[in-house]
Amino acid sequence: MIGLDALSLLLAKHGLAVLAPAALIEGPIVTVIAAWLASRGLFDVWSVAAVVIAADLLGDFAFYALGRGGLARLPLRWRTRLGLNADRLARLAGHFEVKGGRTLLLGKLTHSFGFAVLVAAGAARMPLLTFFWFNLLGTVPKSLAFVGIGYGFGAAYARIDDWIARASLAVLAVALLAGVTWLITRGARR
Repeated sequence: MIGLDALSLLLAKHGLAVLAPAALIEGPIVTVIAAWLASRGLFDVWSVAAVVIAADLLGDFAFYALGRGGLARLPLRWRTRLGLNADRLARLAGHFEVKGGRTLLLGKLTHSFGFAVLVAAGAARMPLLTFFWFNLLGTVPKSLAFVGIGYGFGAAYARIDDWIARASLAVLAVALLAGVTWLITRGARR
C-alpha cells in the first residue's frame, strides 16, 4: 500500500484521474483525503462524491461478478473444501431471495464483511437490478458520510485511517463473537 502522504500528493497533482482507481482499491481513506483536498479548493466536492460512489459501485460489481462467475471456475474439490455444495448454495440463494437487500446493506455498513457479502450475492445469483438498487442504497450514504468527514476533518487523515481500521476490527470482533455464540447455542439446542 502506498503511504497516505504520498497518496495525498498524487491526488493533489493528478486529480480525479488518480482518484477513481485509488478509490476503487483503497476506498474510505481515499475518499477522506480527496474531500479534504476539495475543502482546500483543489477539487469540486460533488465531483469527488460522484467519482467515489462510481468507484465503489464498480468494485462491488467486480466482487458480485466473482461470486457469480468465479464459482463455476473453481474445481469441484475446492468447492467441496469450502463447503459450497448444491444444498448450501440453494440455501444461500433462498437467503438472498428473502433477505438479500438487508444482507447487502449490513455488509456495506460493517465494511469488514463487505467482500464476503458481495461475493455471496453473486454466488446466490441475486438479480442484478436488485443487487444494484440495494448496493446503491448502501453506497451513497456511506460515501457521502466519508466525503463529509474528509471535508470537515480531512487534515487528520492519518488519525481517521486509524479510526476506520479500529472500527472495522471492532465490528469484525463483535460479528465473530455473535457468530460463535449463535453456533454454541444452536449446538446446545440439538
